[in-house]
Amino acid sequence: MKLYTYFRSSAAYRVRIALNLKCMDYEAVPVSLVKQGGQQRKADYLALNPAGLVPTLQTDDGLVITQSLAIIAYLDELQPEPALLPEALADRAWVRSVASLIACDIHPINNLRVLQYLEQELSCTSQQKNRWYCHWVEQGLLAVERMLQAHGQRGAFCWGQVPTLADCCLVPQVFNARRFGCDLSQMPRVEAVTQACESLPAFKRAAPDNQPDAV
Repeated sequence: MKLYTYFRSSAAYRVRIALNLKCMDYEAVPVSLVKQGGQQRKADYLALNPAGLVPTLQTDDGLVITQSLAIIAYLDELQPEPALLPEALADRAWVRSVASLIACDIHPINNLRVLQYLEQELSCTSQQKNRWYCHWVEQGLLAVERMLQAHGQRGAFCWGQVPTLADCCLVPQVFNARRFGCDLSQMPRVEAVTQACESLPAFKRAAPDNQPDAV
């Protein structure tokens, strides 16, 4: 399989974690979101992913899948073990709700194209852009913190003692929150879960600094 990826993309980072947790081999194909005006805007890449976003997964038989949660769902169904969702229906729904809060509510309004629009089209300063970023990320991660605090299935990870889809989404978002200097001081469970995840080889290999296009 080929994974079209960018080292700092939260969405691509999620998929790299999932692939590593399942010990699935893949070829990383870097797509720079900043070089050459953004390689994701080139015609050859748009032919694969019309949205001009990463990640994109291309399977050995030519199937092309876009959107990180759809890719991870495909991988989980393709290779069920280790599972990225718990067995019980209610627990699966809870894990999906945490993942969706991050992937659908926090991330989209803070990704690179939004930040570039704030600066280039709305003439926001870097300071204003960073305030925008941290406001929404902190608000969203506080909601995740409350969910983790209230959850009865306490363990090292978001749900229990094994990483799930929720952890695949949380760690990349925390990475970027740290990069932008967001205040995580009111999120002890988020920090603890992230630390537990980052100690695992699958998460270490997926980290931005360990990617071939890291600069």
